[in-house]
Amino acid sequence: MKVVRFDRLLASTALGLVLLMSSHAANAQQPAGQQTQVVVPLPDAPPPPTLKDFNAGTDAPAAAPTTAAPAAIPAPAAAAAPAPAPTVVADSAVSDRLRDIITGKSLDRVLGRKTDRAGVEAFYSARSYKPLWVADGAADDRAKSAITYLAKADAVGLEPSDYPTPDFNSAATADALAEAELKLTATALTFARHAQIGRVHFTRVSPDIQFDLKAPEPAEVLAKLAADNDAGKALDSYNPPMAEFKALRAKLAEVRAGKLVAAKVEDKPAPLVQVPEGKILRPGMKDARVIALRKRLDVKGDKESPLYDDAVRDAVKTFQTVEDLDVDGNAGPMTVRAMNGEKKVAKGPTADPVDIIVVNMERWRWYQRDLGNPHVVVNIPNYRLTLFNDNKVYWDTRIVVGKPGKNTPLISAEMKFITVNPTWNVPPSIIEKEYLPALQQDPQALDRIGLKLTQDADGTVHIAQPPGAGNALGRIRFNFPNKFLVYQHDTPDKYLFAKEERAFSHGCMRVQNPLTYGEKLLSLALPNEHYTEAKLQSMFGGSEININFPKNIWVHLTYQTAFVDEDGKLQLRKDIYGWDQRMIQILKGSDRKVADLAIERAPNSSSKPVRMPPGMYGGDTGRGGPSFFDLLFGGGRQVQEPVYRPRASVGRRAANNGRDFTR
Repeated sequence: MKVVRFDRLLASTALGLVLLMSSHAANAQQPAGQQTQVVVPLPDAPPPPTLKDFNAGTDAPAAAPTTAAPAAIPAPAAAAAPAPAPTVVADSAVSDRLRDIITGKSLDRVLGRKTDRAGVEAFYSARSYKPLWVADGAADDRAKSAITYLAKADAVGLEPSDYPTPDFNSAATADALAEAELKLTATALTFARHAQIGRVHFTRVSPDIQFDLKAPEPAEVLAKLAADNDAGKALDSYNPPMAEFKALRAKLAEVRAGKLVAAKVEDKPAPLVQVPEGKILRPGMKDARVIALRKRLDVKGDKESPLYDDAVRDAVKTFQTVEDLDVDGNAGPMTVRAMNGEKKVAKGPTADPVDIIVVNMERWRWYQRDLGNPHVVVNIPNYRLTLFNDNKVYWDTRIVVGKPGKNTPLISAEMKFITVNPTWNVPPSIIEKEYLPALQQDPQALDRIGLKLTQDADGTVHIAQPPGAGNALGRIRFNFPNKFLVYQHDTPDKYLFAKEERAFSHGCMRVQNPLTYGEKLLSLALPNEHYTEAKLQSMFGGSEININFPKNIWVHLTYQTAFVDEDGKLQLRKDIYGWDQRMIQILKGSDRKVADLAIERAPNSSSKPVRMPPGMYGGDTGRGGPSFFDLLFGGGRQVQEPVYRPRASVGRRAANNGRDFTR
């Protein structure tokens, strides 16, 4: 019997089904009541096969593997439509769209910052516009790592909402993927910039801050991200690497987790010991009222002693300095009345500890990543100076810093030399604001405190104090040139170091142990010279001596109201200049989105020379006109040229003006 091939059967069956369905479709389109007959010639079809047909003889060829019995063929009406294959957007299509956006005019809309455009163009152009975050039509592992990290930006003191990330899952076209690609690129660049130089530009906080901020180059950021599939790790590397920052980062996590509780500040004033009024109490006197004075000022030693000794005098001078009274060390009527008034209770931090830690982390972003080795760190609100070597504490000491309104600035500068027997050249700001007004009231004011005034032919006024034991800078000065004209120096007024809060200067830093400081610095800068305290002291005299460093030492003036001490404990300090409060206000206010942009500040005038009409302060002007004192006092008053005289105390006030002239 002739074998019937199964493929002919299938072809016949399929053709029949097509014709039948076409016939039904045509009939369905006819008006109701009409039927159309379609006659199609059909090929001769063999009769249906039987089992005998499939097994005709043992010598019949074996059935093909794909041949199956008719019963295995599902009925046409029950066949399910195959599921559509998922559409994958080719990376080349995304690249084409990126090229269109980047080389077109719509890139600024996506980036938001025009300063990033050149870097983005250079990066993508160099890689033929190959996506950084997309592979096979979806977000790659690098994108997922970046998105996960940015969602937890608060761990490093930043705000996650500042770094929005796109939803790649909903991007189903080349256009949408290209848009998502560039949005994540823009966010990554914003984070890298904030992590490196901060969300708040220092100009928005105070004019007493100056740093050379260097934002990361956009093309370099993207190249770094492209070289590392762990984009979160790459982004994290833009945070400050200093140990101080890392320690605050760890404490921030602990505070948020409730593992650290900030100590409450007791605001209730302690009861005051009243000092009876009477005659002026002076050093060397014995009086029963001195006992009350000792208790009121908490003078160390015998609280029951009636002797007005040096300890009592220094405590009175400190009180007078804090209360802005004439500093003479005597307990006169005004001083006693101030002591008997309401006591000013120094309050600690009042803001949320999380906010305090965050703004301190923010300030660390202003500093250079390499602090130098060795280097010096001044912590203004902690009133301490620390010398580091090999990233370890080498030596530290107490300091006096600028009073509020005369702030010690925040800067980084290089210490270049030490001066023994320094001359104090009074800064122009002090000349203009304090000494010249004092001279109007008393022409001999400078003479009494050992200062000399000179005037150049162009009218520039100079005031200086020669070297000596009574010099406002003491016997040694540490020089790191800067626009604010501040430095670190010795001081004759040692009594101020006994205070816990020591904001008394005009901005410079007075060092409690300057000779030890000099020895420690020189042991690192000039180890072969074997400088000691005794050797430095042997150089004391009437002439300036400079000791130059072969390699400069970086000095960083910081404002750490939150820091982690050597025992691993979180320490909080008083916001003496209000800079914490200002930064918290910025970060929580309406200007937060533009807080990283610098604002214009008036030029610093502290170093601008003071010029007055030539001849105002004596000397021949060549015009024969009256001098300043002639105009002020009338007639031909003879003004004695100021002479150098040692003074009893640099902190002494000029008569009638009530101002402290020490730096």
